[in-house]
Amino acid sequence: MPGTKLDGFLYRNWSLQDVNVTQEPLLNPSADYDDEFLRYLWREYLHPKEYEWVLIAGYIAVFIIALIGNILVCVAVWKNHHMRTVTNYFIVNLSLADVLVTITCLPATLVVDITETWFFGKTLCKVIPYLQTVSVSVSVLTLSCIALDRWYAICHPLMFKSTAKRARNSIVIIWIVSCVIMIPQAIVMECKSVFPDLANKTVLFTVCDERWEGEVYSKVYHICFFFITYMVPLCLMILAYLQIFRKLWCRQIPGTSSIVQKKWKSLQCPIQSKGQGQQTVKPRINGVAAEIKQIRARRKTARMLMVVLLVFAICYLPISILNIMKRVFGMFAQTNDRETVYAWFTFSHWLVYANSAANPIIYNFLSGKFKFLSLFFLRFICI
Repeated sequence: MPGTKLDGFLYRNWSLQDVNVTQEPLLNPSADYDDEFLRYLWREYLHPKEYEWVLIAGYIAVFIIALIGNILVCVAVWKNHHMRTVTNYFIVNLSLADVLVTITCLPATLVVDITETWFFGKTLCKVIPYLQTVSVSVSVLTLSCIALDRWYAICHPLMFKSTAKRARNSIVIIWIVSCVIMIPQAIVMECKSVFPDLANKTVLFTVCDERWEGEVYSKVYHICFFFITYMVPLCLMILAYLQIFRKLWCRQIPGTSSIVQKKWKSLQCPIQSKGQGQQTVKPRINGVAAEIKQIRARRKTARMLMVVLLVFAICYLPISILNIMKRVFGMFAQTNDRETVYAWFTFSHWLVYANSAANPIIYNFLSGKFKFLSLFFLRFICI
């Protein structure tokens, strides 16, 4: 999203006046002076701080877990036919979006956050932010489709029949819509040098940022983006899961027998029946047991999806707020503590990527179908 992983390019407490030792020599530059000056910039401003080394380690861990975990999720559903359910199709789509953003955006974001420089040229300045916003849109729309599918299946099972074909069609539509609505992000991204006087001497301090014809367009775009890709879908998904929670945990699921809805524990007692009535009671018990199993499975799936939604909301909340504060309200431009603001932006960038790594972990611990993920990682660590 705009202002997520590649935004927040907030520089530390320095400006061209801070390096005034360069202004006079720049009139008569020499190769030796240029080399010494660049070494000075690297040592004082670009070399990673102590907390940034921790950030680098965190990025590496997130990259490994997100890439391997999400690929394993896709492979598991592809190889096991019994796992090809509607919900798992959407989970695979979510994993594909996470793989996309992990491969294309995470390394670039790490380099930008540490060096405060865009090294990747004008073309990638448009491509990488665009792919990142596409992945955010795909993730949000996929989570929304999952919530809608579960809401229909549990709260209104007779109104809409969810099928694998419809799920696949929905996934195609999600990608098309995401690719189209995020085109403005690619258009407005441009490379520029923070210090034009140094542009011909070094690529350092080159930034990839948005360039709008008017400030009002930037504000309108980021406000719309915030509501369309975060606030509105999140509110609708919360409402859907609240109804799902009420149906599943209040035992008022349409289509279930009255025995299931009243008291589950009593279902274990009729098995003690003897004589002629046993043959008629047994099929009834088997049917009720099947209903109980289905409800428990639905509860387990709903619990997992609620946690996925909660983690998504938490991980994207800081960067969403920071982006609105910066792009819409113009905050941080005149702040005296840029180092702290910079640290908040870099940490919020990491949180966004951490969400991609968290999803496979959630599937592993809250869904019995993905238990193999922990076994794989244990073997990977032991190698």
